[in-house]
Amino acid sequence: MFRHSLNENVQFKTYIDWFTLSFMAGNINAGGYLACRQFVSHVTGFATMAGISFEKNLTTEALALLSIPLFFLIGVMISGFLYERSQSAEKKMNYALTMGLSTLLIALVTIGGSLGWFGAFGEPSEIKNDFLLLACLCCASGLQNGAISLASNYSIRTTHLTGTTTDLGLGLIKSIRSKTNNRMNTLRLATIVSFIFGSFTAAFIYSQFKYLGFLVPMIISLYYTVIEIINSKNSCKPVREFQ
Repeated sequence: MFRHSLNENVQFKTYIDWFTLSFMAGNINAGGYLACRQFVSHVTGFATMAGISFEKNLTTEALALLSIPLFFLIGVMISGFLYERSQSAEKKMNYALTMGLSTLLIALVTIGGSLGWFGAFGEPSEIKNDFLLLACLCCASGLQNGAISLASNYSIRTTHLTGTTTDLGLGLIKSIRSKTNNRMNTLRLATIVSFIFGSFTAAFIYSQFKYLGFLVPMIISLYYTVIEIINSKNSCKPVREFQ
């Protein structure tokens, strides 16, 4: 399901998987913003808010804001560690554990938000209430982004659009000059559109269901966890020879 890159001929379902995960990322990012007015996978935004907090002498808040992107990095590093471990064992990477951890983190946010751990949904960010919320969502996004990046040979990023948009712009110029690269450009454009669609639908979902809206990305993540478990079991079955 995950293991493809842009220079390979892939099945239509693989594109759907990539776009669904990009939709999920957009949904999480918008959900985090609607919950506490902070974008989840926007490292630049956290750095900016930390600078503003430092200027206001809110040192503790500034340091907390600077530390939150580290959880995104931790998620990516976990994906990288699991990948390197599979490579050293000369096995194909199975993404069930990566997506399973992402599912658990999103479930923690869903349950914790419903129990009032993070305060009222939609209140302006107070780091003492929202630190765990943002840390969990950042780590879940890092896990997913790391997994898809590795699986696509660093061709696809699902949790942020700056790099994808840059690649699309450069690819469009190359396509105009050489009439090639159209497949890659189409994939990048569809990834961007999927992220935006995930954010767009999040506005309706979270306004109605508040923290329970995180059930949507949780279910998507759980689905891919189960699919990877099934694929892993099928790949381990012995091949029967016809007599």
